[in-house]
Amino acid sequence: MGFQQGLSGLNASSKNLDVIGNNVANAGTFGAKAARAEFADMYASAMNGAGGNNIGIGVNLAAVAQQFSQGNITTTENSLDLAINGGGFFQVADIYRDPNAAPTAPPTVASPPMYSRNGQFKLDRAGYIVNNQNQALLGYMADNNGIVAPQQARPLQLPTAGIDPQATNNINLEFNLDSRAGVTVPAAGSISFTDPLTYNNATSVTVYDAKGQDVALTYYFQKSGPDTWNVYATANGNTLMGDATTPAPIATINFPADSGGNPVAPSGSIQYFTNGGGTSTDGTLPLTVPATTKADGSSTLEIPGLTLDMRSSTQYGTAFGVTNLTQNGYAAGQLVGVTIDDSGVVMARFSNGQSKPAAQIELATFRNPQGLQPLGGNAWAATYGSGDPTLSVPGSGSMGVLQSGALEESNVDLTAELVNMITAQRAYQANAQTIKTQDQVLQTLVSLR
Repeated sequence: MGFQQGLSGLNASSKNLDVIGNNVANAGTFGAKAARAEFADMYASAMNGAGGNNIGIGVNLAAVAQQFSQGNITTTENSLDLAINGGGFFQVADIYRDPNAAPTAPPTVASPPMYSRNGQFKLDRAGYIVNNQNQALLGYMADNNGIVAPQQARPLQLPTAGIDPQATNNINLEFNLDSRAGVTVPAAGSISFTDPLTYNNATSVTVYDAKGQDVALTYYFQKSGPDTWNVYATANGNTLMGDATTPAPIATINFPADSGGNPVAPSGSIQYFTNGGGTSTDGTLPLTVPATTKADGSSTLEIPGLTLDMRSSTQYGTAFGVTNLTQNGYAAGQLVGVTIDDSGVVMARFSNGQSKPAAQIELATFRNPQGLQPLGGNAWAATYGSGDPTLSVPGSGSMGVLQSGALEESNVDLTAELVNMITAQRAYQANAQTIKTQDQVLQTLVSLR
């Protein structure tokens, strides 16, 4: 007669309650995963026997298995909050920054990578993306041109510098000129930019020099004959062709007489006049915008090698309208914020309206996630049982996608855990009852005379 079975049952029920209690305690922990106590029965075998009449000697805890099912995703108002929708883990690591190193020197990764589903990230004083344990998020950093290439994962740091200006070198102008308009060429044969009777329509675009200084380019369209238009241009009020008293056109557009469509061969054409006095008929104008002085006394630089494309223009019997006017220059800008897309690309946004990639988050997956070792702090470590991590960017292969401004809730089902708690309590009571019964039987035995 023994108490082994009841004692092992009490011990197993107690551990089951511990697991359930831990699940309940972490029901509100973002990225936490529920665990399940798994048990195995125990038997003692005789030295010589192999019979089937053995009585079990109790139960033991075989494993505490974590359940890596997807948790609900809840939105937040923090752009650095990240949720993984699908498979994968964030990689985080402790970092050390040498106080004597250069400010631009990358920190030293002071621990092997740890893996987490909790995306509550913030910025530290040096601009690194870290979690509440001050562990840095790992991924790839972009180069100065905003190109992110796969590389050895390193701590991600948001940029602090602004973006350099870019001089304009291409303008695409798409518009419609009213075929019903009358000829506006004055008797003198030129144009007066201050007299709207000497031209039909005008539009403007801002371009930028090498310092990012803005230059206002204004285009004037003057009908010179049936299906023929002269195009004049000024930069900050200074004519691009000719001089102030006798401006010259930068181009002459000949629209197809039978359709009014795009001025391309064989029925239409554009003749561009270059600053040097030559002509160009290849469809684009190699234009040089001269240096100018603004009304406030500031001066702008010359903008050489600028290409103007007006091949998409039309001449139909509708009112004048510009349908597309683009140029590829911009002023200098300062960092105003970051966004993270579903593929993990960290986009830096600048005050001049430009954006460029700053970094790329890298995720890890495992063949056997249940083999990961819990470390606390919402992190796990790789083990022999989990296998080596497979690394890739979000949205590729078996990796889930990221959702910025959101967090993954714990996958604990609180209702189910409360029911499991009742069941575990009843099992504890039943095992205690077997010990009590054994005690009563033993008392009866020792009372025999």
